[in-house]
Amino acid sequence: MQIREFQKLIEDIYGRRDRARGVAGNFMWLIEEVGELAQAARKGDHAEIENEFADVLAWTVTIANILGVDVEKAAKSKYGSGCPRCGKIPCECLQSTIPGVP
Repeated sequence: MQIREFQKLIEDIYGRRDRARGVAGNFMWLIEEVGELAQAARKGDHAEIENEFADVLAWTVTIANILGVDVEKAAKSKYGSGCPRCGKIPCECLQSTIPGVP
């Protein structure tokens, strides 16, 4: 399944409810799922990690649907040619130039 197909599937299943909930309400669900992913990663349960990644992706595309963003197009535009900073695959940026990386 392509990202665009998944985004449409989520729209078809939940779109009406998601729009009624609004960006702020859906964003809260996304943050909750990110927390659940962190907990699953700490436990190391691979099946649970996969499940939580699916939830995080679903809530991410939900917000994109409401805001009219094609996630596949956006990802390809930003990362399709390599690192957005240096343009290389793999990235050749000096670690010292990346904020938060020593």
